[in-house]
This record gives sequence, C-alpha cells and structure tokens, in this order.
Amino acid sequence: MRKFALLYTALFLLECSPQRESVSIDLSEVTIAEIHDAYRNGRYTSRQLVAAYMDRIEKENGRLNALTVINQKALETATALDREFEKEGVLRPLHGIPMIVKDNFNTKGMETTAGALALKDFIPDEDAFMVAKLVDAGAIILAKSNMAEWAFSPMHTESSTFGTTRNPYNTVHVPAGSSGGTAAAIAHNIGVIGLGTDTGNSIRGPSSHCSLVGFRSTLGLTSRSGVVPLYLRNDVAGPMMRTVEDATRVLEVIAGYDPKDPLTKHSDGKIPDSYQKFLQKDGLVGARIGVLRELSENDPNPEIKALFEQAIEDLQTLGAEIVDPVEVPDFSNLRRNQWCDMFRQDIEDYLVTYVNRDTMKTLEDIVRVGTTSEYAREGVEYFLTASGRNPNPEIACLDPYTDKRRMAFREAIENRMDELRLDAIVYPSWNHQPALIDSFQTQYRGDNSQIIAPHTGQPAFTVPMGFTSGNLPAGLQFLGRMYAEPTLIKLTYAYEQGTLHRTPPPSN
Repeated sequence: MRKFALLYTALFLLECSPQRESVSIDLSEVTIAEIHDAYRNGRYTSRQLVAAYMDRIEKENGRLNALTVINQKALETATALDREFEKEGVLRPLHGIPMIVKDNFNTKGMETTAGALALKDFIPDEDAFMVAKLVDAGAIILAKSNMAEWAFSPMHTESSTFGTTRNPYNTVHVPAGSSGGTAAAIAHNIGVIGLGTDTGNSIRGPSSHCSLVGFRSTLGLTSRSGVVPLYLRNDVAGPMMRTVEDATRVLEVIAGYDPKDPLTKHSDGKIPDSYQKFLQKDGLVGARIGVLRELSENDPNPEIKALFEQAIEDLQTLGAEIVDPVEVPDFSNLRRNQWCDMFRQDIEDYLVTYVNRDTMKTLEDIVRVGTTSEYAREGVEYFLTASGRNPNPEIACLDPYTDKRRMAFREAIENRMDELRLDAIVYPSWNHQPALIDSFQTQYRGDNSQIIAPHTGQPAFTVPMGFTSGNLPAGLQFLGRMYAEPTLIKLTYAYEQGTLHRTPPPSN
C-alpha cells in the first residue's frame, strides 16, 4: 500500500515538474503569518511554496508513511490563488496555505478511505463542511494523511489502505492514533495546516506525541458533517499545528453553524468576532490554574512527571496562580460508564448518505470486505453485537447537552472550577512516553485525553511540554469551560511563548 501512495506522488511530480519555477524556500517551522508576509513582499508565490512542499514530500515521507494520496490539482489551485492576489491585492485568511487532511474527511475528487478497504476507491462529490470552509478561506489541500483504520486506535496509526505511520522524532515509536499521519506530517514540516479528528484522544494524543498544538474545541463549536464518524456523539474535528497562533487562525475559520450538523446550533452567540485577539503573551498573568492530580499522579513515567512539575513552575513564573490539587467531587464515579457504542448507527448513516453503494450499506458489508489489520478486524467484529451504553443500557446515549451522565460529569467539573475561580485545569496529555510500534498494545499506558473532554463536551488543548529520553515529545493539556476557547487560547499561547518547547524532528 505504501508503494501505491508513493506512486501517486511520483506521477504527480512527473506531470507537474515542467511547470515548476525554481526557488529556495526554508520550510522549517514556517507559519501562516510568515508565508503571507512572503507573498506580500514577492519573495515567493503560492505555486512555488506548493512545489517546495512537493519536493519535501518526495524526500521525507518515505520513512514516515504519513501521507496517502497527493492532490493532483494543488499546483493548479495555487496558480489561481496567485492570480487572484495579483489582481486584487488582498489575501484571504488562509490564502495559499498548504493543508494536510486526515483520510476520514470527504475531499472532492480525492479518495477518502478512513484507512479501510471497505471505502477503497470512494471519491466524494464534495468536500466535508470544514474542509470547504478552509478551502474557501484560501487553504490548499496538499495531501491526505494516513490514520488508524476507522479511527479505532488511540495507540497507533495503522490502516489497511496505506500501512503504518511512524513518529518523526523517533521512527521506531508510534505517533499515537488515530490522527498520526497528520501529526507526523505537520511535525516534520510537510505542510502547514493539519486537520485531525478526536473521538477520545485522536487530535490531542498524536499532537502530544509529535510536539504539536492540538485543539479539541467545545463539542458543538465546529461541524463534523462529511467526516467518517466513529462515535458522532463524541467526535470533534479540528487543527493540529506547530503553533497556537496558527491553530487559532484555523479555528477562526472553521467555528460556526452547519445546518447538516444540528449540534453546531449550540454555538450561536458563543463565537467572538475574533479569536486572534486572545493571542496575548501575558495571558497567564493573574490566571488561576488548577492541577488535577487524580490524572497526573496515575502511575506517571518519572520523566513525564518531572516535565509536568516543571510546567507547573513555569505557569507560576509566567504569572499564574496555581491551585494544587483540585479535587472534583465524585470524580471517580462520574467518569465511569460514559462511553456508548454507536459505531454501527453512525457509520451506516454515513455509508447511505455519502458512499451510496448498493454493496456497501451495512456493518456486515464492511466485515465482508475485510481488513489487513487484526486490531481493526477485532474492532469491527465487536460492533456487530455491541451497542449503547454498557453496563447501563437503560441510560440513553445522547449528546452532551441532553445526556444526564454527561451533563452531571461536566457540571461537577465546572462547578468546582467556579468555586475555586479557575480559568483552566491542567494535566499531562499522556503520563507515559510514546510506545514502540512493535509493542504498542502492551506499552499503551497513560492516555489522559480519553477521560474528560470527550464526554463532558468541554474544550481541551494540548501544547508541547518538552522532551523525554529518546527525543520523545510530551504534551501539557489545558481543560476549559464550555465555549471558553478564548481563555484557552490566551493561556496556551502565553505558556507556549514563555517556554518555546517545540523543536522540529531530525531530517534524513
């Protein structure tokens, strides 16, 4: 399957190389603002930038297996955007910014497989709502990225369609899952905007493992229509970026109502006129940050624990008042029995709505086609009989605005935050280092992202916290109140700018 992906790249480069203009562009850690400054000052064009990224894909993707298929219209789109800028003199918010899109987002004219043989050769007629908004803002789809098949695995990124993705910081380790392809590509400077999805961990885990910023926004702030679901009641789609500023620029474009995703109606009146105005370097001054020891002290790796304790000191040095520990009443009970097995219902609805094939309508059809992944096979077969909330099937599986268990969990956390006047709660995104690819199941420990935000609906952002031995990244997670993205942007930006933990991975 990896050869298939590389063949796409080779054919694309062969087709487009005669049209290329040679220009030297330093792609290392380049930001949206820096790219737009280069466009305005004529240092390079969008077309030249896309061509430079294509060269980097050819050089660097092979050992990571982060990308699946290349957008064969990327240069054409870039050329059109260059002409628009030359004519009008105005840049769209994301004008000419290359984007990596996880393989479970519908992309017009590009294969969308969710890593599964059942969707092989499925080419959507239109973009997912979020992708369409980004494209309308000027972003250019550069490539699709590999993912854990059906987004089942938080541990690793392996698909039947394109194989296994490796961590760019240490290639014998996992990038976590399921958005590991996006994480590996963006971390390794193969693209600027990264899109992932997060049912329980899959934006924040790979971002933590690859020294990225990952935004899981409030459930209801952004659309999921046109995205292959895992559990739609939990799914969030959003940015995986190298900086808080760039993630904020993307959030500003994607937030808002989508009539095809009724949950986004809850965002009405809760979106500020600008998220970027909250990018404040002194954003931690006077903030009150709570430490959730119930998560951070759950059998942590000593190196992760040391980084977390240093992060707390850094938050304090940067002006925050630390409340340590924060104890949420009945936390251990409220966190239980939150998951609901909704895959059959959600995937069959997606198949009928978007795929529209007589031979691919049911979960049984997916099982019939099969998989090359034992992990995915076990998952699919599990959902043949599993449904609803176990062990409390009598409690309806609803969204976080109507589900009694979810609402009770959130209210307990937010009430405690109110009592203590907290702006956010922090804990390590993972308590342990990235696992080895060859033993990801036995080494899977310390994933804190699954426990709160997917169920309560609250926003949770991860930012780089430093590195452990083996050049393996770790992440610090900030949990906020519903629709408190402005506060989380302010806090995470101040922490990022005050610590500057992110460094790029080694190149070939």
